[in-house]
Amino acid sequence: MILPFAGFSAARGDVNLVAAWVAATMGALLGAWLLYGIGAVVGIERIAILASKRWFPLFSSTDLERGDRFFARHGGKVVLIGRCIPLVRSIVSVPAGVERMPLARFTVLTAAGSGVWNAIFIGAGYQLGNRWERVEGWIKPFSYTVVALLALGVLLLVWRKREAVKASRAS
Repeated sequence: MILPFAGFSAARGDVNLVAAWVAATMGALLGAWLLYGIGAVVGIERIAILASKRWFPLFSSTDLERGDRFFARHGGKVVLIGRCIPLVRSIVSVPAGVERMPLARFTVLTAAGSGVWNAIFIGAGYQLGNRWERVEGWIKPFSYTVVALLALGVLLLVWRKREAVKASRAS
C-alpha cells in the first residue's frame, strides 16, 4: 500500500516521483543486504546440520542438495524474478547469502528486480490518482494466491520429509 500511495502523492505534487522510486529501491536493497548477510553468516553447513535432523520438518539433506544445485545454476534468475513475487521478495536473499553469490551481482539483480516492482506500484498509484486504493483490489487476490501456493509448497516439503523419516525407520 505504501508504494501506490507514494505514486498518488507524486501525482499530487507532494513527492518527487523519481525520489520515491529511488527511496523505495534503496530500502529494498538495504533489507536484501541484511538478509543476504544472515544467510552468509548461517552458511550451508549449519543448514545441512538442521536438514539432517529427523525433527526438522521443512526439508531433508537431499532436498537441500537439490536446492543448492538449482540455485547454483539459476540463482541469478531466482534473485531477479523473485523480487517481483510477494514473500519470495525477501526470502530469496537468504539462499543468495548462503551460496555466497557475489555481492555486486546480487546487488545489481536485486536493484533491477526491486526497481521494476517499485516502478509498477508507484506508477499504478500515480496513474490512478486519488483512486490509488484500487491497486489493493488488484494486488490482494494475487497476493493471496501466491501465499496459498507457498503454503502448499511448505506443506509438501513437510509431508515429503515425514515420509522420508517413516521410510528410514522402516528400513
